[in-house]
Amino acid sequence: MHSSAGRVDGLRLAENIKLWGRELGFQALGIAGVDLSAAEPRLLQWLAHGFHGDMDYMARHGTRRARPAALVPGTVSVISARLDYRDPHARAADAILGDADRAYISRYALGRDYHKVLRQRLERLARRIQAAVEPFAYRVFTDSAPVMEVELARQAGLGWRGKHTLLISRDAGSYYFLGEIFTDLPLPPDTPVSEHCGSCTRCMEVCPTRAIVAPYLLDATRCISYLTIEHRGAIPEPFRAAIGNRVYGCDDCQLVCPWNKYARPSAESDFAVRNGLDDIALAELFGWTREQFDTRLAGSVIRRIGYERWLRNLAVGLGNALDRERALAALRPRLDDASAIVREHVAWALARHAERC
Repeated sequence: MHSSAGRVDGLRLAENIKLWGRELGFQALGIAGVDLSAAEPRLLQWLAHGFHGDMDYMARHGTRRARPAALVPGTVSVISARLDYRDPHARAADAILGDADRAYISRYALGRDYHKVLRQRLERLARRIQAAVEPFAYRVFTDSAPVMEVELARQAGLGWRGKHTLLISRDAGSYYFLGEIFTDLPLPPDTPVSEHCGSCTRCMEVCPTRAIVAPYLLDATRCISYLTIEHRGAIPEPFRAAIGNRVYGCDDCQLVCPWNKYARPSAESDFAVRNGLDDIALAELFGWTREQFDTRLAGSVIRRIGYERWLRNLAVGLGNALDRERALAALRPRLDDASAIVREHVAWALARHAERC
């Protein structure tokens, strides 16, 4: 990446970038520098504890996550952008979590794959900047590389890091995606905002698997989002009952956060619910064939976990379901499934229902 220093009026350009970003549909944008040295010790400690679990790429990239200029040489500024995702027409999360026979899917995954939506939007913003300042060097990130996006967004003034480790905004809560443009443009950084979690620990207390082991410290190996999405093997038995009907991700820590009363609904049609996934029975989803999984979830972030993990997660949900007859009818045909992981979780679910007789 070559240098663009001295080529632009940084202050005016930063103001224009925020304006162009809002015109493209982003709800907020900010500028961060590249000094993340204060966050690096926390990252190294987190890795040393093994809290990243199967996410080997976290350890493999190591300190590059905290050094933007090492990840993309020549980077001097990072543009951080926020895109809200909450579909106001989706069935209430609490209603689904309260019905053990329905499948709970994290609210961010109900519509189109956010990676695609966010990347396209950021690329459009980069081209708009390019039209104003002539060619400049940049790279777009959408949760797709070793980027400390929450720390960068915090430094860019978009919010503060909550005790659950997600970014919280005073006027928008936490239901949004973050994306970044690493660039060689010398832009003036914004001022971080103060923290407003205070003594509140609701997110820590509500976590079904006690994954938030201390304020601002998440043990991913206990986190339901990790277990149902990133983890490739069998879900550890001690966590299966606690997972309940959460078959893709978990929103509990956000649902109880007082700041999410200010969360804003998204007007993005791409994030509107698809395939009725906001209110659908576990047994119905478990009955999907591989072809149905691939076809119906085309363009969805859920498809990334693959059919085997999808069935694994649903088997756990069915093991925790209350409608025993429907659960058993769904589970039994897969006792001889081709996947050993699916067979194991089906057997566990059947045994769990047998114990409750």
